[in-house]
Amino acid sequence: MKTLLIIDMQNAWLADPASPCTDTDGVVQRINHAARHIRAQGGTVIFVQHANADVPIGSAAWHVIPALEQAATDSIVHKLAADSFAATDLADQLAANATSTLYISGFASEFCVDTAVRAAASRGLHVVALSDAHTTADRPHLAAPAIIAHHNWVWSGLPVSAGSTLTVSTTAQAFPH
Repeated sequence: MKTLLIIDMQNAWLADPASPCTDTDGVVQRINHAARHIRAQGGTVIFVQHANADVPIGSAAWHVIPALEQAATDSIVHKLAADSFAATDLADQLAANATSTLYISGFASEFCVDTAVRAAASRGLHVVALSDAHTTADRPHLAAPAIIAHHNWVWSGLPVSAGSTLTVSTTAQAFPH
């Protein structure tokens, strides 16, 4: 079974005009495209939502940005750390859905997306990092496009556990029209 993980695409992180993310509209379009394909194939879409003291569960900031299409069949994982697997039911949801291939997208490339890619690849899954479906903002030491390119490069050569695979693919390659 195929599962799409959409990480932290929330108002708190993507609606901040002081720290705009790169290519947000394009990333949203590609995530929506991937989600439509996954749902049409009978797969699962899981939205991971981060909460903290400034972004409590249920607050306006905590909600997924409205531009992302959500379906009644989609799941939600609430997390409190960068690792989507840490103290959550994500592993149980993936097992219940008999997930064999996990597509990963979302925000922020260098934090929660990177952690999810590495954690999933250590769990015997076939992981596909969607190279054009994750985003971040500029950081003091590096511009967002360079952060994204760097992580795509790292993931493309990252050694993974036996039984796992890790590939980096564009959304169009993974989900052709």
